Amino acid sequence: MPPAIVFHPDYTVPLPPGHRFPIGKFGRIKELLLADAVIGHAALRRPEPVTEDELCRAHDPDYVATILGLTLDKKSERRLGLPLSAALVRRGRAAVGGTLLTARLALEDGLACNIAGGSHHAFPGHGAGFCIFNDVAVTIEVLRRDQALRTALVIDCDVHQGDGTAAFFRDAPDIFTFSLHCEANYPPTKEVSDLDIGVPAGTGDDVYLSVVESHVGPLLDSHRPDIVFYNAGVDPHVDDKLGKLALSDAGLRARDDHVMECCMRRGAALACVVGGGYADDLDVLARRHGILHRAATAAAAAAARESGKMRQRQQGRAI
Repeated sequence: MPPAIVFHPDYTVPLPPGHRFPIGKFGRIKELLLADAVIGHAALRRPEPVTEDELCRAHDPDYVATILGLTLDKKSERRLGLPLSAALVRRGRAAVGGTLLTARLALEDGLACNIAGGSHHAFPGHGAGFCIFNDVAVTIEVLRRDQALRTALVIDCDVHQGDGTAAFFRDAPDIFTFSLHCEANYPPTKEVSDLDIGVPAGTGDDVYLSVVESHVGPLLDSHRPDIVFYNAGVDPHVDDKLGKLALSDAGLRARDDHVMECCMRRGAALACVVGGGYADDLDVLARRHGILHRAATAAAAAAARESGKMRQRQQGRAI
């Protein structure tokens, strides 16, 4: 059975012409996954936007009220990097709702992917770096409220450090944050995750993948989380406008394959979000992001085959 792929039409909303955040990529990811027959329409799930109460489970209520009331001051808007509007608020609520639904589906089925999410620069009391709300932080707190999880592992492979997520959970022993990023990149002042690995600019596939392969499995074994949140940013790609690293398409696919294999082998629920990626050609960028969903589809198919073989062996023993 293919993994659920979560999408909402509000993931893409208008921005001023020439804005450097490629918000149109989210719609193109979905369109190209369908056009390339990576997924069918039956795999798509539409989330409900999160409520104000759910946002306030993680974010400061005053900040949430400022965003929902469209009263953010200009200095804070510059730090956010996006012009605040009613459409942007709808987009933010839909994206967080998407990660929440993705996590619920992952807890049920083992693996699910959002076509948005990874807004890891949003802090409890402010937005930054194109991130209005922190979708992973809100999702964790809502699931904690619902007693749907106790422990979580955040594997953040966006090229930029997951500073906001680290700030949310710095005093939360049951939530482990791991950020693998380019050290000489945004944000200029890093927060302290439970584990930070900043690699030098220009790092390519071999070194990067050696870090992934030497850490993901051991972290899963030592923490045994109820769920893993995987930020699969494609901005470590060699051609990314904001990345500074040198991964290839094959390197991104190997990274995603390894994370999924490690989680599925251990029975850890895996909720995937797309994270960052920046390019002028939206089709190129959308296909780059689609590497995650292709890997998820392949991982789910492999798991189904293995499950079928196991049932056959059990039936053979019973006979």
